[in-house]
Amino acid sequence: MSTTQSERLRELLEPLVSSQGLDLEEVEIDSVGRKRVLRVVVDSDTGADLDQIADVSRALSAKLDESDAMGEGEYTLEVGTPGAERELKEHRHYVRATDRLVKFQLTEASGAGELIARILKVDDTGVDVEVPGVKGRKPTAKRLAFEDIAKARVQVEFNRKNKPDDQHEQDEQQDEQDVREEHDAHEENEENAEEA
Repeated sequence: MSTTQSERLRELLEPLVSSQGLDLEEVEIDSVGRKRVLRVVVDSDTGADLDQIADVSRALSAKLDESDAMGEGEYTLEVGTPGAERELKEHRHYVRATDRLVKFQLTEASGAGELIARILKVDDTGVDVEVPGVKGRKPTAKRLAFEDIAKARVQVEFNRKNKPDDQHEQDEQQDEQDVREEHDAHEENEENAEEA
């Protein structure tokens, strides 16, 4: 049974990321010009700060140097957190997105279509959401089973109403930090491509 390079890298790196108290969310290899870029996305229930990312980046770099997982040739290692509009794939992603606005793509079996709603509660079988009211109507509660969700993605909110100020400020700061991190990573990629 053959495995892809990404799967082999995940097997190699996941224990190391876990030992740092983080979850390995994604491993992706891209070619930028003649250089390869290994992107590793990490996260935790409380998020990952810059110090944690730097620590895990050093640990992953050392592990990759002592193995031949990336083969011959140069590559750049980029370690970061999920972007502001992260896709929800695992149960823990939904838990971490509690109280966030999410765009759901529904399966054919559940009537297909799209739904934008705020996650209120997550359990083993699905999510309880609140669908915002339109044109002065009150929000409505709805239950979505995981099997009815084809895709889900967090939506960025900068001016959320009806929410405690301190939590609102924290979420705005997190959204702004996520957007800055995405911008910084994009600029770094462009610089790496120009150097290549």
